Amino acid sequence: MATTAARGAASQPRTLLAPDYYDRLLAGAAFVLLGFVAAALWRGRAQWGEVPAFVWAHIATIVLALCLTPVMMLRRRGDWLHRRLGWLWVGAIGLTALLTFGIRGLNGGSLSFIHILSAWTLIQVPLIVWAARGHQIARHRAAVRGMVTGALVIAGVFTFPFGRLLGDWLFG
Repeated sequence: MATTAARGAASQPRTLLAPDYYDRLLAGAAFVLLGFVAAALWRGRAQWGEVPAFVWAHIATIVLALCLTPVMMLRRRGDWLHRRLGWLWVGAIGLTALLTFGIRGLNGGSLSFIHILSAWTLIQVPLIVWAARGHQIARHRAAVRGMVTGALVIAGVFTFPFGRLLGDWLFG
């Protein structure tokens, strides 16, 4: 007997379930960004003891999301593993956004422009879950793509310039 989720996924066009060019591009970008983060962490290992636990928690959640993103974007969708990994991914993204509110080194202790993205992320994460649970595949896919593009790839690129920790470690 087919489950509701299986019927919902089966009734969706195959193009919504299969990775396309943009999914592969986002997966590749996440993988490359993960490589830059790993290189920065390795180069900065002499200063690891100086980094507050709060920042390490932020880095850990980002690394988890970056590791899961290519898997989620490239593998089969809609099955039990996709759903389990999806919960882990949205948890990592949501916790990352929450943790940013405790990191205020760029703007003299005040919130900065990047915190707008964090607030947006905290709004989007429940919407991603809501769309998935409601079998609104196209809406879910668009929201995830937006989150990966904005909160992971674009925000991740801005992790390296402007005297930020990982940028200093990688290029310093």
